[in-house]
Amino acid sequence: MGRRAADWPLAAAGLVSPPPHATHSIGAATEAPIRMDSLTSADAVPATCDVVIIGGGIVGLATALRLIERGVRSIAVVEAERRLAAHQTGHNSGVIHSGLYYKPGSLKARLCVEGREALYAFCAEHGVRHERCGKVVVAIDDAEVERMGELERRGIANGLLGLRRLAPAELRAREPHVTCVAALLVPDTGIVDYTHVCEAYARLIRGAGGVIATAVPVRAARRNGGDIVVETAQGRITCRTLVNCAGLSDRVARACGVEPGVRIVPFRGEYAELVPERQHLVKHLVYPVPDSRFPFLGVHFTRMAGGGIECGPNAVLALARHGYTRSIVSPADIADWLAFPGFWRMAWRYWRMGVGEMRRAGSRRAFVAALRRLVPELRDDDVRPAEAGVRAQAVDRDGALVDDFRIERAPGMVHVLNAPSPAATASLAIGREIASLALETLGAG
Repeated sequence: MGRRAADWPLAAAGLVSPPPHATHSIGAATEAPIRMDSLTSADAVPATCDVVIIGGGIVGLATALRLIERGVRSIAVVEAERRLAAHQTGHNSGVIHSGLYYKPGSLKARLCVEGREALYAFCAEHGVRHERCGKVVVAIDDAEVERMGELERRGIANGLLGLRRLAPAELRAREPHVTCVAALLVPDTGIVDYTHVCEAYARLIRGAGGVIATAVPVRAARRNGGDIVVETAQGRITCRTLVNCAGLSDRVARACGVEPGVRIVPFRGEYAELVPERQHLVKHLVYPVPDSRFPFLGVHFTRMAGGGIECGPNAVLALARHGYTRSIVSPADIADWLAFPGFWRMAWRYWRMGVGEMRRAGSRRAFVAALRRLVPELRDDDVRPAEAGVRAQAVDRDGALVDDFRIERAPGMVHVLNAPSPAATASLAIGREIASLALETLGAG
């Protein structure tokens, strides 16, 4: 699914440089052809426009699309890499999240549920292959059954439909090789290739006259009267409103003269996949009951939109912000975290979890043992190295892992400072939220 292959993370040691119930099943005859050149082609950088959006991931593109829907036509999306969806979006597991896990009343809960349905409808309308296949959350002991009850209450509070407890025999009818004491069926979960979603977003943006410029790193931005002057590697852009949707959002905010109050700390998600002859062990999506203290869901099994069964991830500290393999190390990135008090407080608070994640990352046997809690028949040689993604996790000065989406405003600017999973699922809803803030800024200007 677009994540770069990890050097088998489950074997050695090391750590990282520089997101109406419409259904459109995988392989349906009405699929529209996906033109991936829309992710790599680049428009010329304009000298002026109303809105500049920094970041060509799924949130930046969705924001541009929502602004266009609201009547803004003078828009430029600038992306530092040579293609769109180059980082978190293009290294995504492809799950359309239901909204089960998130605290009721939070931005994540509201925008995930709204965005999920908007995404299903968008994919059906624009011929993007997807499937509302559902998933099961599996409890293997009484303590997990109790935590599952809290998950179920959250799901109901967040408006999920069709949640249902499954007894072991009912689960076997759906997932014959998965063991449990109890399970929770979550019908609203689905799968999609988010790079294909981005291609559709980009096609619509360009079709409406928007500009998408790749290979355009932003160096700084400053106010000049009622305008914002954006300095890029390809020249200067003068705009009325700046929207920061970059993966390195904290650094971009500081380059714009705004102190974000957080640091982005990257966690590499190290994945494996089932070998073809053992993919029959998992039919759909199978998740454990997560530890609510952390923003990670635990090792799980995911049927991919492009075929195959992915398993994982381990979540280990990457030694660079774009550290998709253990061999990528950025001294500058490391120095940035070490100088931030919140990093040390986070490390002290969560060191036990970190040791467990590193243990699984360093041992295939330990990794498979964690997966075997869900699928007891799994053997060590049933998995092989897959690809890795990097989660850009915001950490505040107190060392807390920022759980909710965080969007801040400054004069003439909107900064998206924390948008990890389920941002891809929620992209159209987040984009609408950001677009409303940007329009208020335009009006004030």
